[in-house]
Amino acid sequence: MKIVIAPDSFKDSLSAQGVADAIALGLAQVWPDAQLIKCPMADGGEGTVESILAACEGQQRRTLVRGPLGATVEAAWGWLPQSHTAIIEMAEASGLQLVPTAQRDACISSTFGTGQLIRAALEAGAQRVILAIGGSATNDGGAGAMQALGVKLLDAQGQTLSPGGLALAQLARVDLSDIDPRLARIRFDIAADVNNPLCGPHGASAIFGPQKGASPAQVEQLDRALGHFADHCAQALNHDVRDEPGSGAAGGLGFAAKAFLGAQFKAGVEVVAELVGLADAVAGADLVITGEGRFDAQTLRGKTPFGVARVAREHGVPVIVIAGTLGEGYQALYEHGIDAAFALASGPMTLEQACAEAPRLLRERATDIARVWRMAVRCG
Repeated sequence: MKIVIAPDSFKDSLSAQGVADAIALGLAQVWPDAQLIKCPMADGGEGTVESILAACEGQQRRTLVRGPLGATVEAAWGWLPQSHTAIIEMAEASGLQLVPTAQRDACISSTFGTGQLIRAALEAGAQRVILAIGGSATNDGGAGAMQALGVKLLDAQGQTLSPGGLALAQLARVDLSDIDPRLARIRFDIAADVNNPLCGPHGASAIFGPQKGASPAQVEQLDRALGHFADHCAQALNHDVRDEPGSGAAGGLGFAAKAFLGAQFKAGVEVVAELVGLADAVAGADLVITGEGRFDAQTLRGKTPFGVARVAREHGVPVIVIAGTLGEGYQALYEHGIDAAFALASGPMTLEQACAEAPRLLRERATDIARVWRMAVRCG
């Protein structure tokens, strides 16, 4: 019996590795001799670096950078020495989790720290940079990150713009004369599960601005400012990517990465699956178990279980999901390679209880699944 365990993290509870470990313990209660292959996964959001490093035996590095509101933070990033690949999780430098709720301000938050992480990767000799761009606190179109890499954004008086998306309304000139020349030699991949354009009703400001502290009036101002930024970028770069899918990801960091760095947009789970060798692990397996904190219709947008199921389906391997909760519309995933889904809770409990008891609950659900699967095999 060969079983691949490929879950995402359970937010505020367990890392993807922790989830995989707990599931493996539960399965081993029924199948002590089974070949259990753990492939911790992620979809481009928080935990992406951790999952890749756990599977690829990479190195974790730490760099002091400027956080979203300017305070110094220590940001972790990943390094795969054999392939000279850097994995940068922008949330480490510019993430929403770094800003207390009362201080969130989409108008002034900046991606400058993410640019500093890219610069650290250049110093390390990176030949490929993977940008995982979920969970941002920013709405600056990636302007801050580009400033950290040498792009000058100047107002009508020739002064450097202040941090944040709202200041982009004052942009008069984009100066590329000091952009780091090493950037042209690097392959950049964006790992994300968001395909929004930069501007408009489905753009970065309208869809994601409110959760970052923007009022309705500020959303309109930010959207206009990003459009103004895109106008000047198109003039300076001779191409316009504002309407391309993913340009609105991470408050527009996707736009800057595409426009200035030539980055290719990929579903985050596909990037992680490639790096951890998920397809090779699934080949010849009898069962795949995946999971995430909340499994619902939004999973169809490229979340981890959806991506894992696509790989498993190519190999004809059944897939079972263990989730913290089963939300509205999760049944739609049954048409996309998911064979069954189970929630953790065995009875009434609060979210806090479920998070605290997640390791035990995961073990128990995995044991239950193994017992049912064993019975089905015997009857079949």
